[in-house]
Amino acid sequence: MTGWPDSRTAGRRYVTVNVLFWLPLGLTIAPLILLFTERGMAMAAIAGFFAAHSLTTAALELPTGGLSDVLGRRVVLAAAGLLNLAALTLLGLSGTPLLLGLGMALLGAGRALSSGPAEAWYVDTVQAHHGPGAELRRGLARGSSATSAALATGTLLGGALPWVLGLGPDLGAWLREATSGLVLPLSVPLLLGAAVDIVLVVYALTALPEPPRPTATLREVLRGIPATVSGGLRLGGRDALVRRILLTAGATGSALAAIELLTPGRAAALTGASESGAVLFAALACAGFVCAGVGSHLAPRLARLAGGGERAVLVSLGTGAGGLLLLGATAAFTGVGSLVLAAGGYGLVYLGLGAAGPNKNDLLHRRVASSGRATALSVQSLALQLVAALTGLIVGILPPGPLPWLLGGAALSAGALLWVHRSGPTARTPLAAAQPRAVSGSELREL
Repeated sequence: MTGWPDSRTAGRRYVTVNVLFWLPLGLTIAPLILLFTERGMAMAAIAGFFAAHSLTTAALELPTGGLSDVLGRRVVLAAAGLLNLAALTLLGLSGTPLLLGLGMALLGAGRALSSGPAEAWYVDTVQAHHGPGAELRRGLARGSSATSAALATGTLLGGALPWVLGLGPDLGAWLREATSGLVLPLSVPLLLGAAVDIVLVVYALTALPEPPRPTATLREVLRGIPATVSGGLRLGGRDALVRRILLTAGATGSALAAIELLTPGRAAALTGASESGAVLFAALACAGFVCAGVGSHLAPRLARLAGGGERAVLVSLGTGAGGLLLLGATAAFTGVGSLVLAAGGYGLVYLGLGAAGPNKNDLLHRRVASSGRATALSVQSLALQLVAALTGLIVGILPPGPLPWLLGGAALSAGALLWVHRSGPTARTPLAAAQPRAVSGSELREL
């Protein structure tokens, strides 16, 4: 355990890394589409930029997922920070479709690299001190809460900065003239995010110690990618609980796609203008992240009250599904009462998903060994993204009204039903004979 920080220090560093990674992305939520529009991009081009992001993330999720299992957690996390730094710089300063599309693709690559190394480092560190039965849920909950807080803060800051800069026309004009039109008020949040990514890279390389790993050449790493992809895709075939976790990730992706695609239009319809609707959406997004953070904070307590992690996931997903169904039921109404119910439903979705995440990942980490941990997290992320993309396509062709909302609610309800029946001993059973056997990285490569 030489060089490993103690569990409390590891928890603080895990929280810090989550804040440093997600704060820059939160800063882009409010201004990004408006920045594309101000750069003269048509809606078709903007849709293409987001498609480049999604397709790059999905394509690289599994090939890069096992890299931190081979190369080390901090190196891969630093690489993700460097990709995000380059992406946000391009998006903040570029005005051509090619460079903007490249920026979105780089952002997708950074997202793929980031799905696992920080959490895997934290779990590795805690288990190095306390063994495979170490308490993980509390630390995972704090990390998830920190992510939500960073996104909420970034959303508010990213919406407020351009507005403040735009209050003085002389200031906005000076900014354009001083940078020959490269920097607009809407660019500032993205460039601030790029600066935070520099801090992330330095922090990841200096504050996340880990034991030395066997030396691997680039050729060996690339040669192992097909086996990693194949093993990752078949991960759930050997363990019923892991399979349920992956299916639940897909249901979560469907719910998130529905609420993220439909909320902006509903906000604009409520306010009567796209500009004011964007402000309302930023406020709603911030409130959603706050609710997710509260849910994550309550996750360990919910597990104790529910009698275990599996039951806590069931209750959490059921709560989120109820929120989406409430949004669907109020979609055709505009009265004050229906608006209050819709706002409550929106909060319930994020509260439920926030509470489900730490409990679900606690179960996953007890099924998968350290050598395959980041790969398993990447498979989970891939399941979420693929189902989210499919749901987005379906939502796009459905008529407006309750039906698109109910689609997401039905998917999340199906995910909750997966947890109605328990499958044998829980992963927290202290007896070694009852502990589920972890799936190792070598077994993933043999699949």
